[in-house]
Amino acid sequence: MLPPEGVKILVVLFLSFLTGLEREERLAGTEHISFGGVRTYPLIGLIAYGISFLAEGQILPVTLGFAVVAGFLMLSYRNKLQCAGTAGVTSEMSALATYVVAALVYREQFWIATTVAVASMLLLELKGALEGLTKRIAPDEVLTFTKFLLLTAVILPVLPNRGFGPFDINPAKAWIVVVAVSTVSYGSYVIQKLTKGQGGVMLAALLGGAYSSTVATVVLAKRAKRENRPHLFSGTTLVASGMMYLRLAGLVTIFNRSLITILGVPFLVLAGASLVGGFFWSRIPDAKTGDMQREFEPKNPLELRAALFFAVLFVTMLVATHLVAQYLGKAGVFALAALMGVTDVDPFIMGMTQAAGSASPLNVAAGAILIAASSNNLVKGIYAYSMSDRKTGILSLSLLGGLAAAGLVPLIWLAL
Repeated sequence: MLPPEGVKILVVLFLSFLTGLEREERLAGTEHISFGGVRTYPLIGLIAYGISFLAEGQILPVTLGFAVVAGFLMLSYRNKLQCAGTAGVTSEMSALATYVVAALVYREQFWIATTVAVASMLLLELKGALEGLTKRIAPDEVLTFTKFLLLTAVILPVLPNRGFGPFDINPAKAWIVVVAVSTVSYGSYVIQKLTKGQGGVMLAALLGGAYSSTVATVVLAKRAKRENRPHLFSGTTLVASGMMYLRLAGLVTIFNRSLITILGVPFLVLAGASLVGGFFWSRIPDAKTGDMQREFEPKNPLELRAALFFAVLFVTMLVATHLVAQYLGKAGVFALAALMGVTDVDPFIMGMTQAAGSASPLNVAAGAILIAASSNNLVKGIYAYSMSDRKTGILSLSLLGGLAAAGLVPLIWLAL
């Protein structure tokens, strides 16, 4: 029923009126001098649209009109400062955004114009929530997230995405592995920070297992030594190792879909058995009862030095796997897997996801990953035995030893 330009004018009036309505409601009943409302913002939108129409979309006249409107807004802001002493500039910035929205509508960029308008209104409306967020987030956490962006958005795009040397080391793929492992740990870190002071030892085991099951085991063992609750701490230690299998399943899925088709079912069964078994085991009454709050505060997993160290370990494991597979065969790969369980298994397992199907057959790589995980569980059992009280240590070693043995059962299924 309307010509195309009439539809555009209505869109401009609608979007600019919404912004003006938000400003009018926000400042209603206050004594502060403010800029604009339900009439001023639509007028700015019409001015921008009219200039764009007369200039036939040329950028220079539209920019000059933007500068003129900005000049009037500066006068308004100066008047506010003279009357109030201190004043925000949010209303003036939203008016400039309204000008841009109208210019976008003229160019028929309706989706972008609507998105800009809606985003502006959300930022205006959520003032209290956003200001409260700044009080809850410590400056260190902002720095932590900046480091995450450094690892992902700055370093990753500039790395060459091709193989180098006799082992075909791809820097971009190696760094993607670093980013993936760091992201999983960072996600657990953020959740632990957000739930600080909430939940008990079980939640600590779940989140700690996603962060690092070895670190979680050591922390639980040290606390168990002074709490005298062997079933609770041995059960939660088993839960942390169950989370390790879920963590590994996610990482293997990202980097080698063929490998996860072999390991998916064993990983899920082992994780489920550990989580369910550990939960019910922890519910067995101990001599000491009562709720317990978690105490462990995770360290920032996104330190650049730690990321570089992980990258070096990953490349080293990749080279070592190629050499061992070439000269020592399947037995050598399995021996290396058992040895790597003593340390952090992530670099070795990530290396196997890259070597599977090339340097090593898929079934050999899958077996090596199972062996490394079982070896790591046994080592964690030894850590728990040596660091906690005697009863908790015996129970933890027994549970993790049983999990390590169960983790080797799929080797029979793989016919290795």
